[in-house]
Amino acid sequence: MKNDIHPKTHPVVFVDTSCGEEFISTSTLTSDSKRDIDGVEHYVINVEISSASHPFYTGKQILVDTARRVEKFEERMKKSQVLGSKKKSKKEEKVEEVKDEAEEKEIEETPVIEEVVEEIPAVEEVVEETPEVIVETEEKEETDEN
Repeated sequence: MKNDIHPKTHPVVFVDTSCGEEFISTSTLTSDSKRDIDGVEHYVINVEISSASHPFYTGKQILVDTARRVEKFEERMKKSQVLGSKKKSKKEEKVEEVKDEAEEKEIEETPVIEEVVEEIPAVEEVVEETPEVIVETEEKEETDEN
């Protein structure tokens, strides 16, 4: 085995920040903080998830998520479920079309009731005014010709 080609290992303590569990081991990782455990100085390495807090190992759905990934995923799922419930299948759409066509046929078959509307006297006044306007335009044409 060649000398000085392998990284140096140090005693470390991995601290799970979500549940506070500690694992003592050796690693090539180092940190600025150190702790004495049984008279041996260990580097303290903080980790977010370990076997003590991961749902796969614990069987629980408790997970500390610093980036809000789980909450964002749950929000997307709720939106998709709401939209999915509003969306209709092709079969349901066809049933609605048949119902709409049946309603239209019923409407066409119903008799239309007509109402008699009385004539409005204002219409007669408009008819009387239009010849005066025509007369005025004829007088203007005669003055233009002279």
